[in-house]
Amino acid sequence: MNLQKDMIEPLSDARDAPRDSVWGRIQREARIAVRDEPLLGALIHAGLLHHATFEAALAYRFSLKLASREMSEQILREIADDAFSRAPELSSAAQADLLAVYDRDPATHRLMQPILFFKGYQALQAYRIGHWLWQQGRSDMAYFVQMRCSEVFGVDIHPAARIGTGVMIDHAHSIVIGETAEVGNDVSMLHSVTLGGTGKEDGDRHPKIGNGVMIGAGAKVLGNIRVGHHSRIAAGSVVLSEVPPCKTVAGVPARIVGDAGCPEPSNSMNQLLGQEDLF
Repeated sequence: MNLQKDMIEPLSDARDAPRDSVWGRIQREARIAVRDEPLLGALIHAGLLHHATFEAALAYRFSLKLASREMSEQILREIADDAFSRAPELSSAAQADLLAVYDRDPATHRLMQPILFFKGYQALQAYRIGHWLWQQGRSDMAYFVQMRCSEVFGVDIHPAARIGTGVMIDHAHSIVIGETAEVGNDVSMLHSVTLGGTGKEDGDRHPKIGNGVMIGAGAKVLGNIRVGHHSRIAAGSVVLSEVPPCKTVAGVPARIVGDAGCPEPSNSMNQLLGQEDLF
């Protein structure tokens, strides 16, 4: 059965949905999925139905994906459980990210999908635990999380980077975000995006991405530059200078080609340059 988004109690405004209603909905989706695809029953029970809370399910997924011969699932699960218990904002951010994917990705029909299947969402939540470890002064463990995320998901985010909430990383292959980068709230980016430096200089050397920005596939934003709120960066662009708010930039090097075209580019996900943007 192809379960569409509106077949289980539609969320009228997903971003404002209470956490309990989201977790309750995920549990209902999981039971339907087991009914419709019994061969996935063990996976879905272990990943979702076995857990009493959203946070416990995220901690399980984190430990399962990042475990290796060097670090056991049990140790990683204890780290994640400790993080969620001491930093409730991790759960709030995870929920906002989940609902962002549900709202913006037409391939997402169930809230349970990103938790179980989408590496962009899973990698972002792993980064958030790594960032919490970094803030606690546990830099070596944070680097371990970064390393495993890169190895497992192909997503390399330095644990010192600062990333807001309601962020969607779609497809998420070959994402690189540097140490002093900052990403605002409600940002969307596609695969092969780099937020990098321009050399081996030390200090503040990475981009600052504003709220509501949409970054197209393969775009490179380099240096300590600011991308203004609600702007668009076209696929394949190389951005080397600051981008004003509510503008679209494209090209190598990128230049302003028009306005953003809508108030919230990261939500509309419109990646086409209209004729009005070309002149």
